[in-house]
Amino acid sequence: MNIPANDGSINQKTIKLDKFTPPVPIKKPSWNTLGQLYPWLVMALCALFAFYKYVLQVSPSVMTAQLMHEFHINGVGLGNLAATYFYAYLVAQLFAGPLLDRYSPRALITGAIAICGFAAIAFANTDALTTAVFARAFMGIGTAFATVSYMKMSVLWFRPNQVAFVDGFLGTATMVGAMCGQVPLAFLVSHNGWRSSLIYCGIFGIVLAVAFLFFVRDKNTMESSADTAPKFAKIKLSDIVAILKNKKNWILTLYSGLAFTPLAVLGGLWGNPFFEAAHHLSATQAASFTSCIFLGFAIGGPLFGYFGGNVRQRIKVTMAGTGLAFLSLMMVIYVVNLPLWLFGIMLFIFGLGMGSYMSCFALAKGLNKVGFAGTVVALINTGDALFGSFTEPLIGKILDVFWQGKIVNGVHYFSTHDFQVALLLLPVYLVVAFGCLIILNRMK
Repeated sequence: MNIPANDGSINQKTIKLDKFTPPVPIKKPSWNTLGQLYPWLVMALCALFAFYKYVLQVSPSVMTAQLMHEFHINGVGLGNLAATYFYAYLVAQLFAGPLLDRYSPRALITGAIAICGFAAIAFANTDALTTAVFARAFMGIGTAFATVSYMKMSVLWFRPNQVAFVDGFLGTATMVGAMCGQVPLAFLVSHNGWRSSLIYCGIFGIVLAVAFLFFVRDKNTMESSADTAPKFAKIKLSDIVAILKNKKNWILTLYSGLAFTPLAVLGGLWGNPFFEAAHHLSATQAASFTSCIFLGFAIGGPLFGYFGGNVRQRIKVTMAGTGLAFLSLMMVIYVVNLPLWLFGIMLFIFGLGMGSYMSCFALAKGLNKVGFAGTVVALINTGDALFGSFTEPLIGKILDVFWQGKIVNGVHYFSTHDFQVALLLLPVYLVVAFGCLIILNRMK
């Protein structure tokens, strides 16, 4: 057999071919490697933001005496300081939804969380009431993005038939945050002081913002090449007008504010001092009973969401929850000789019934275009901030009017009767909220 001599021609040919062979592309690392788990990571971080929101929102309830003493304010002054959060929240909420629908959710949410963290630290380090008011306002601005961002991300990262299930966990996350803003925060305040406790809260927010910036990517960016800029929905004036013209949206907004405010007021500011006066509890014990409300809400949200089917059925289920919340709230406020175990059960049932409130967001998204979920949720969520902004100081004003002039440790002392008169607003709100649902159910 003759073997051809190796004259180098083969190697030359090979070299020539190699010269024009395109290089093998190197794949860049991507969060897509997490596959189906990545959307849940995004939602977990959004849930932590919602959790953080409620820690900040209810935090004044476990430091009422300290704040009144530190800033030399009475009941209405404390109510106004706490409600500054809602004033800013209300205004920021008007812009949060459209901004999240139009621009990068990742950048906006990261910035919002960071604002909350730095505002908490500023609040903890000031001796001036004016600075405290501004810091509290910035907390409201930052947290205005929490609920809307969760709802927006669920629409972006999950199929339509999964969104309702994913949204059900929002109530759980927020109420766990509210619970942590009670007993754990009360314990921290009693051992480390309110200033150090808020500094810890601020550090947590900054760490969460960094985590969000590092782990979360905008969906369009991840699904396209690195050179492709993300594209978001363009909101037209006609779309905003259509949302505002929908009468059902306004009824849901009114219901949202009326239904949620009793929970926010009782769990966020005035519940703890009322429980202390009515049942002779310590601050930590009162906070533990307030946590029963949030535990009930955390369970009630997914529970009532599960039983809700079509629009009519969901309205009826929400009516049942609102009615249950009204009855238990009346027991909590006006039957002060309840055994403590039964008192805790009534608070739990109140929170459980209030869990039906979460259905209003599913109703709102079902009545409007999916692409504008952030804007619609923001509109409905303004009801909470609107009613909360004037209800907390109004209750404080009523308490000051009925105050008997008693001072304990340099702080105004309000009796059980004073609280019963002032808190009458809350069951009235639930009655009107129930009426809103009746009207909504009768509309075509």
